[in-house]
Amino acid sequence: MNYFFEKLDYNNTPWLIILLAAAIGLIISVIFIKLIKITAIKKDWSIVKAISENLTSVLYFFVPLVLTTSTTKAYTLSNPAYGWTHAISKVLLIAVSTWLMTRIVIIIEKVLIQKLDFDTEDNNYARRMFTKIKFIKRIIIIMIILIGVSILLLSFDSVRQYGVGILTSAGIFSVIIGFAAQKSLANLLAGIQIAFTQPIKIDDVVIVEGEWGRIEEINLTYVVVNIWDLRRLVLPITYFIEKPFQNWTRNESNLIGAAFLHLNYNTPVQKLRDKLEEILNDTPLWDGRSWALQITDTQEQIMIVRAIMSARSSSQAFDLRCLVREKLIEYIVAEIPEALPGFRIDPVRKDFPASRI
Repeated sequence: MNYFFEKLDYNNTPWLIILLAAAIGLIISVIFIKLIKITAIKKDWSIVKAISENLTSVLYFFVPLVLTTSTTKAYTLSNPAYGWTHAISKVLLIAVSTWLMTRIVIIIEKVLIQKLDFDTEDNNYARRMFTKIKFIKRIIIIMIILIGVSILLLSFDSVRQYGVGILTSAGIFSVIIGFAAQKSLANLLAGIQIAFTQPIKIDDVVIVEGEWGRIEEINLTYVVVNIWDLRRLVLPITYFIEKPFQNWTRNESNLIGAAFLHLNYNTPVQKLRDKLEEILNDTPLWDGRSWALQITDTQEQIMIVRAIMSARSSSQAFDLRCLVREKLIEYIVAEIPEALPGFRIDPVRKDFPASRI
């Protein structure tokens, strides 16, 4: 390389050399990207496909900038007047390198997520890993950007000295900023805690603020809950550390649903129990694990009958509860109407008000 520069006329500007280095780098990039795309088409390799989809654009800039930066560095050793060309090239290379590292993290994330199986009925493990991967990816990308900015500032003496001056003179301002950022830091630490202890995961079914919904997003400082009617409930991530809430799919997706009926004391409970078994056997919503029909409470005029049944997921449990409630009511109305609660007037004790039976 030095021999090459010795043969050049140093009175000329370095544009020809820079353009030549950039052109060579671009040719290398095109060839390399073409090989990646051909391999992605011919081979069923998930990592190569992920690289083809997420890394090719940055390679068009990275390889030419590597050669350009090396060239300008070698050129400015003999021509210090053109040191600004190397400075610009170095800044661009640091920026593109940061971009490249973030894309590599995204590729690793996609490869790991592709290995997860979300199609099974009990996809608790897949959702658990999905939550961890997403959160760790965000943390790593933030660290990469911070490191990239730090390297950029430390690359120049004037900026480095200015930064040291700011740090040494911060004093009381650092304390004020620390107090101001206390809540944000608490949210960040809560997010790290949630990512590893996992009281919630992506797609968990939860009851928060009296609303039924699914965890749609877990970000660094907030969580988005998709409510059943398509509203979005946005909560600070510390909410799930500091306040109680219901998680219906914490350890597994299977749930037990319950349907309550208020019936007359004349109700033949065994007939209802047989009918419930028939309903469950005829629907794919029931997972076949457990069911029961019991009198759970008695009041002055009525008794409360509870039908419970298991399902593979919360959504199926809700549909199964509705189906059982509907079919049992149809059966009671058609076959045993005497089981329905009603009102009567006692012909003997007219001083009593109307009573419910």
